[in-house]
Amino acid sequence: MMRKERIEVFCKVAIEEACKKHKIDVIILNIVVNHAHMIVDCPRTMSDAQLLQIIKGLSAYLLFRICPDLRKRYPDGHFWNGGYFCCSVGSEFEQVFSYIEDQ
Repeated sequence: MMRKERIEVFCKVAIEEACKKHKIDVIILNIVVNHAHMIVDCPRTMSDAQLLQIIKGLSAYLLFRICPDLRKRYPDGHFWNGGYFCCSVGSEFEQVFSYIEDQ
């Protein structure tokens, strides 16, 4: 679905709104064909699982509201895959940032 520019834009908006609602600062966000790369600054009390549940769950909810036609392709309401990769970046911040930027 990310091949369509319209869906990519809606996806970015949904992720940014989900993050804004929960005080998660998006440093960089890049949507590629079948997944999203991002660096965020989240509250230290939030676990990785909570962070991804908020981002994926709320963004999917918002995305289905923005673009109701997606329900035809995803009737169960699962826009995102169940898996994810999440890690902290410290001294490697610049490398990770440029990696995401170049995708």
